[in-house]
Amino acid sequence: MLKVGLTGGIGAGKSEVAKRLAHHGALIIDADKLAREVVEPGTGGLTEIVGLFGDGILGPDGRLDRPALGAKVFGDDEARRRLERIIHPRVRARTAELTRAASPDAVVVNDVPLLVETGLATSYHLVLVVDAERERRIRRLRETRGMSEEQAAARVAAQAGDDQRRAAADALIDNNGDIGDLHARVDALFRERLRPFEEHHRLRMTAPIGPEVVVRDPDPGWPAEAARLTGRIRHAIGPVAGDARVTHIGSTAVPGLPAQDVIDLMLAVRTLDEADDLAGRLADAGFPRRAGEWADRAHGRPGETWPKRLHGNADPGRLANLHVRVTGSPGWRFALLMRDHLRAVPAARDDYAAAKARWSEQNQNRFPYGEAKEPWFDGEARAADDWAEATGWQPPES
Repeated sequence: MLKVGLTGGIGAGKSEVAKRLAHHGALIIDADKLAREVVEPGTGGLTEIVGLFGDGILGPDGRLDRPALGAKVFGDDEARRRLERIIHPRVRARTAELTRAASPDAVVVNDVPLLVETGLATSYHLVLVVDAERERRIRRLRETRGMSEEQAAARVAAQAGDDQRRAAADALIDNNGDIGDLHARVDALFRERLRPFEEHHRLRMTAPIGPEVVVRDPDPGWPAEAARLTGRIRHAIGPVAGDARVTHIGSTAVPGLPAQDVIDLMLAVRTLDEADDLAGRLADAGFPRRAGEWADRAHGRPGETWPKRLHGNADPGRLANLHVRVTGSPGWRFALLMRDHLRAVPAARDDYAAAKARWSEQNQNRFPYGEAKEPWFDGEARAADDWAEATGWQPPES
């Protein structure tokens, strides 16, 4: 199944997006509803809260009086954290229970208002953020919830900032228009990205990278996209991976360098057996192994190759390669050295950019395009080695 995190600032329209996703068959797990469920009368959650804050937080019917509880924790960070330690584990347990009960081909959407604030983004295959201008959100809160302008502004200010949420978004859903505009955006997202992503993930398939070569102008958003993928991979492999490290490599890691819109990442491992042991975890996280045998040329050593593993992204909305290489191998060293050399020496970067333009004009197919690059890489390897010796460069720790 595909696990999607859905969030957005208060008043942005997250609930309407959830309804539209449910219309397409997604299973919606609403964290707010679960937070109410786990403190119903008779639950251990309510018992603990009463033990912590006293009977004054109960209404005449024995249910939790939320305004009374809110008054207890508002402005008291320690009280709020103690309350969260009661509620959050129960919500997570109930979420896991509902997720396990979902069908294997489900798109499970976790509606989590504080997804960004609680650091949960890396636990989902994809994070959707509903976005709307601050003034529009305040107006919606006044019209739909009866808040004063001051109350609405205070609620908006109490949450994560817009930039923080946008940085966590794999897909940003603009809700500054009318309901028809919003539905059209959600419909397209489900049809073109969520459903294909779910199928690829279930079948352990990577999203196809077409044969055509399209070299794009530098995109300042590439590092942020790489960081989101890196965080997801690190979450997936966990502490069992020992010294395994994930880094952003390739052309999209070099500011100012044109590139194909494919993020290259590298996972460094101690042995290829370790790489094979991690393959299942990576596939579960949405990074299945690409079919075939893969190896790096040892530039400057004719005929010598070093085997590696290659994974891709199952998400059709973000093409990526994950190269799994043994720490210390020529391919591992060259990937880091070339990136750092091109970052540090603008003339080398610009030479590579000019060469890319020539190759893409002569080769519209990615396979001959890749072959055309090899002689340039041999020269780059020599130049980068000279630069490393002159500067004392060593491979970074992570």
